[in-house]
Amino acid sequence: MTANRSPQTRAGVLTVGQVAERFDITVRTLHHYDEIGLLRPSDRSTAGYRLYTDDDLTRLQHVVVYRRLGFALEEIGLLLEHPESVEQHLRRQRAAVAARLDEMAELVSAIDRALERQMTNEPATTEDLKELFGEGFDDAQAEAQERWGDTDAWKQSRQRTKNYTKEDWAQVKAESDAVLAAFTASMDAGEPPTSTVAMDAAEQHRRSIHDRFYDCSHESHKGLGDLYLSDPRFTATYDEIRPGLSQYVRDAIYANAARHGA
Repeated sequence: MTANRSPQTRAGVLTVGQVAERFDITVRTLHHYDEIGLLRPSDRSTAGYRLYTDDDLTRLQHVVVYRRLGFALEEIGLLLEHPESVEQHLRRQRAAVAARLDEMAELVSAIDRALERQMTNEPATTEDLKELFGEGFDDAQAEAQERWGDTDAWKQSRQRTKNYTKEDWAQVKAESDAVLAAFTASMDAGEPPTSTVAMDAAEQHRRSIHDRFYDCSHESHKGLGDLYLSDPRFTATYDEIRPGLSQYVRDAIYANAARHGA
């Protein structure tokens, strides 16, 4: 019994198996290219096996590149039948690849923008809120939940704010800072809490609560104003900014409620 042997090849030519391995394609694919006339090997061994020359390998290289660029086999056949030099083929392929790279770069940019939008639409994390409102935010939230957790206002507030993004909370803080600035400016200017500017600051305060957290009527707002005087922590928060500011804010809230018939 004799052992099976690979066909003997001459120098400068490769068998179908060797070509398949070099170009990472299947032998079946090479046979198909031969059958449809896209790539017919230029030589045969004495036993009739396909042998590929350097020119065949150059043509196959073009086929492989054009296929990766999405060209159909029929299109590739037409391209390769043109009397073009290797350089011309390579330049066309390079231009096609460069265009594809530009498309991919634009696609990556679009994905990045979509990802950024998705990320900014994510609810704010605890770290985001600490960054905006300070390290005491957690304690304040826990205390508020313990005190008002069973109220409808608290439940409504939690429902509204659960999906607030960091940007949303930044806007809340900006509104709060603007209200506080309006109160202190009015107080520093010597305006009484019954003045229009003070009452407007109080209405701005109420609207921010009403729009951002829970339905806040003028009567509810008056109750909040009373809390600023009855709770030493609220009183301290305001009076540390301006002595007597807590009383001023409370009185402005009451004056604004009266202005609106409450």
